[in-house]
Amino acid sequence: MNELLTLDDLTAALDASGTAPIFLFKHSTRCPISSGAYQRVQRYLAEASPGTPVFYLIKVIESRPVSNEIASRLGVQHQSPQLILVRNHRAVWDTSHGGIDGPAIDRALAPSA
Repeated sequence: MNELLTLDDLTAALDASGTAPIFLFKHSTRCPISSGAYQRVQRYLAEASPGTPVFYLIKVIESRPVSNEIASRLGVQHQSPQLILVRNHRAVWDTSHGGIDGPAIDRALAPSA
C-alpha cells in the first residue's frame, strides 16, 4: 500500500482514479478492529493478481487532514477502518469494520458492482 501523507498525495491518487480504479484504506493505528482490517487487506494484496487496483493507506490519526479531506471530496461519511473504491474521482463503493475482507473487495471490483 502507498501511504498518503499530504493533500497533494491525495490529489495525485484521486487523479490516478481517472484512468484506473483505486482503493483508499483509512486505518486507525490505535484500534484493534482497524488492525484486523489492515491484516485482511494485507493478506488480500499478498495474493492479488497483476492488475489489482492500487491501494492507498491513510492513517487517520497521523494524517487527519488527509482523512478529513477524503470525506469532504468524496462525500463519504468518515469511518475507521474504512475501504473506499474510487473510479473517475468518485466513490463508487465503501465498507467499514468487519466488512473489509477479500470477498468484499472482489465483489466491489466485479463488473456489476
